[in-house]
Amino acid sequence: MTTCLLGAPTSLLGCSHQRVRTRSAAFGVAGRRQVPVSRQQLVCQAQKDSTLIQGLRQNLTATLAAAVLSVGSLSGVAVASEFDVINTSTPSLNYLIDDAGVLNKTTKKSVNDRLYKLETETGYRLEVVTVRKLEFETDGFAFGDKVLARWYPDKAEADKKGILIVVTTGKDGAITGGPAFIQKVGDSMIDSVIGDNIPILTEQEKFNETITSSVKRLESSLTGQKDPGAPQRAAEGKSRTYKTRAETDKSRNVFSTIVLVLLGISVVVPMLQYWGYTSKE
Repeated sequence: MTTCLLGAPTSLLGCSHQRVRTRSAAFGVAGRRQVPVSRQQLVCQAQKDSTLIQGLRQNLTATLAAAVLSVGSLSGVAVASEFDVINTSTPSLNYLIDDAGVLNKTTKKSVNDRLYKLETETGYRLEVVTVRKLEFETDGFAFGDKVLARWYPDKAEADKKGILIVVTTGKDGAITGGPAFIQKVGDSMIDSVIGDNIPILTEQEKFNETITSSVKRLESSLTGQKDPGAPQRAAEGKSRTYKTRAETDKSRNVFSTIVLVLLGISVVVPMLQYWGYTSKE
């Protein structure tokens, strides 16, 4: 650089030309300097990506919640009622859980005494459960199976155990139990109790009579006594509103299928949103 300044004017011009070329090369072909990416820019980009992922995660959580709520309106009272029954410790002295709160003290005492005598004399144990409404597990038979499995996880122990469930709002119910219990009671008796005793008497808001009459009929089958018979409808021609066990077995997987489909949608939608965002960039 010093030699160029002390030389002839032509050399000075050449030196200036060299400086111009060097400066042009520094700015690149487009005449702009290639500025390297700074650390601050990298941090900003990482924060941007983190925010995007967090947003997708929140969308996924909201969609999952919407999927569950779309299958059934999970009212706090109803759901708590179902889980309260399932989480109840295995009954020992008590044979009745009136979670719906529709039975009087006289009915509770008479049913407990009758079922205690039944288990003492025959070895068959019948539990009676009343719930206001089934929201989470809408199938009474499936709900009864879950309760039975929760109380008696050992199949041998559950063999002679049974559960009578009455749903007060839906005015229907279910009877389920171990293989020995179901075989002793018989399918015809089960269908008659859930098709006659429960719907006919609950429609008249006679919940105490619903329980006592159903227990008496089941007791007659378990002890080999004569069936006292089912109640008769006051008005003829009324279509049945209950489902038999065979009908509920066919539709038991519908709830699970709907949930799986909604969960699949909740996973695909955020992925498509993320793909659309990245494709724009």
